[in-house]
Amino acid sequence: MSITLVLGGARSGKSRHAEALLARHPSPWVYLATAEAWDEEMRARIAEHRVRRDGRWRTVDAPLDLPAALATPQPVLVDCLTLWLTNLMLGKHDVEAATTALEAALRARAAPTVLVANEVGLGIVPESALGRAFRDRAGVLNQRVAAVADHVHFIAAGLPLLLKGELP
Repeated sequence: MSITLVLGGARSGKSRHAEALLARHPSPWVYLATAEAWDEEMRARIAEHRVRRDGRWRTVDAPLDLPAALATPQPVLVDCLTLWLTNLMLGKHDVEAATTALEAALRARAAPTVLVANEVGLGIVPESALGRAFRDRAGVLNQRVAAVADHVHFIAAGLPLLLKGELP
C-alpha cells in the first residue's frame, strides 16, 4: 500500500503530476472526482481533466462520500480534497466526522492511492468568515492526510518538491 498526497496552488500542475504517479502502477485506475459542475467554467475544467485520461481510467463521482468510494481494490487518484471539503462545508456536513472516516479509509487501502489538494494557506487572509474557516479547515485536512500518507509532494510551477517519503 502506498499513499501519496500531492499539494500545490491553483494551476500548479498537481493533477498532471498525480496522474503520472498513479500511471506507474498497472491499470485500470480509478479517478475519484470530487468536483460538482455548478457552472460553465467548472464544466470546462472538468472536461479539460477528462481529455487527459484514456480508457484505462474509470471515473467515479464522489463529491461527498469519498471514504466509501475508496473501498476499491484498484489504484485510485482522488482529485481533489479541496473540492471535497468545499462540498462538505457548503452542504453543512460534519467535516470532522468525514475527515476521520477518510483517514480510516486511507489506512484500510491495499492499493496505491494518490490524493490531490490545494495548499490555500499561502496567500492573503480571506476577508469573509467562511473563507477563513475554509482556509483553516483545508490546512487541518491537509495535515491529517499528510500524516497518513507515505509520500507528500508539493508542486510549484509544474515542479515537484518532495516533502515526505522517498521519490518513487
